[in-house]
Amino acid sequence: MPTLQWLNKEDALKTAQSVPYRILEHDAALSYGDPDNENLLIQGDNLDALKALMPFYAGRVKCIYIDPPYNTQNAFEHYDDNLEHSTWLSLMYPRLELLRDFLTEDGSIWVSIDDDEAHYLKVIMDEIFGRKNFIANVVWEKKFSPQNDAKWLSDSHDHILVYARNKEIWHPNLLPRTQEMDERYKNPDNDPRGVWTSSDLTVKTYSANTDYPITLPSGRVVNPTESRCWSVSKEKFDELVKDNRIYFGENCNNMPRVKRFLSEVQSGSVTKTIWFRIDAGDNQEAKKEVKEFNKESVFTTPKPEKLIYRILTLGSNKNDVILDSFLGSGTTAAVAHKMGRRYIGIEMGEHAVTHCAPRLQKVIEGEQGGISKAVGWQGGGGFRFYRLGSPIFDETGHINSAVRFDALAAHIWFGETLTPLEDNRKSVLLGIHADTAYYLLFNGILGDKRPDGGNVLTGRILQELPLHSGKKVIYGEATRLSPERLRAENIVFKHIPYDLKAR
Repeated sequence: MPTLQWLNKEDALKTAQSVPYRILEHDAALSYGDPDNENLLIQGDNLDALKALMPFYAGRVKCIYIDPPYNTQNAFEHYDDNLEHSTWLSLMYPRLELLRDFLTEDGSIWVSIDDDEAHYLKVIMDEIFGRKNFIANVVWEKKFSPQNDAKWLSDSHDHILVYARNKEIWHPNLLPRTQEMDERYKNPDNDPRGVWTSSDLTVKTYSANTDYPITLPSGRVVNPTESRCWSVSKEKFDELVKDNRIYFGENCNNMPRVKRFLSEVQSGSVTKTIWFRIDAGDNQEAKKEVKEFNKESVFTTPKPEKLIYRILTLGSNKNDVILDSFLGSGTTAAVAHKMGRRYIGIEMGEHAVTHCAPRLQKVIEGEQGGISKAVGWQGGGGFRFYRLGSPIFDETGHINSAVRFDALAAHIWFGETLTPLEDNRKSVLLGIHADTAYYLLFNGILGDKRPDGGNVLTGRILQELPLHSGKKVIYGEATRLSPERLRAENIVFKHIPYDLKAR
């Protein structure tokens, strides 16, 4: 398969692997709502944040949507979009590599882009996700009015490149049926099966077996038009007539058509690859939505909630995990929240605090903008705010000397339970979750750093641990207990650093 070459590509290919795992530090002051939720808003460089999340969410994300910088040679207020072409490619490649590994086997990724980099992005995504896993290039109508000051052509669309983790098993959901679609169904003959519409009984593919004359109830004899034939055999046609599934028109003298009842059609519709603004929103609508939670600093390039709603409808179901690592003004997280999805949003800039967090707070409080009325949103739920902390390991693979007990405890607890460690007491017993007790022997928590002083699990240390009758998971540098003793005590021992989830 052809690949794309650019300056410093070799370095870009190694970037994802060389990024260190970092601690995620919970900020309770910026978190909001239900404390037991699994929704994450993370402030920090998305490459570092993705690597920090990888041990916990690899293979768990059903749908990824990202709206990266378009490299349009324009300087936007909230981020630098003026990147030289090869730099942009080197920025995107390692991030897409990491994002691929987050997807479930039946997951998908949707990437917004415009004409400046769309075709280059397609080539590197073919390389990373596999050309065979390319689904479609969706064209979204982002503007309605032409730009009269356009130097060449007034662009009115963006691209959304769609890839599956595994195209053989990924299938999009149907879009909900609209009122307009249902209004096409009538019942002019008062059929007890309800409203229906009719469709052509002929097909293009000719077959002599289905080319026969039909006598209408009026007595007129008709045949398929030239080079076409009926879609069913004569025997099947007679069965449909007997079942009152053929319509011959009000005067029983029209070409036969097949009746299709609303009660028998699929519950939704297959989406096309051209999305008009009336169905998927546009830039103007998106800016109005942003103004509802931040009138002083309107984000320059937001996406409308209707656009993200359509993507998440096609690519996910309730309670699935959604990921957006270029969160921007927070649209993906807001829509995912209203749709009952779990989500991870990553944003590097200060607007993680000034835009994303306030927007999600208003969502939790029940704001009625965007898609709220369409999905019956009334509020509820919560999110947890995190920042990136120190790297967990140093260049030798050992625990970073800057990592203290509290930080490692929070990391381990999050990795085991996917919830923040709320108890700030420095204790060897981190807590109990789902009847499993988690312990950490680190930094001489029980006294000193000698084998019998707290970092190594011995018989004496075991006697000093807070009691728990159920399963116990103990992290430490080593254990002196035999496998038989560990089983008898219902202990799962995990070695530091080898069994840390970041490894």
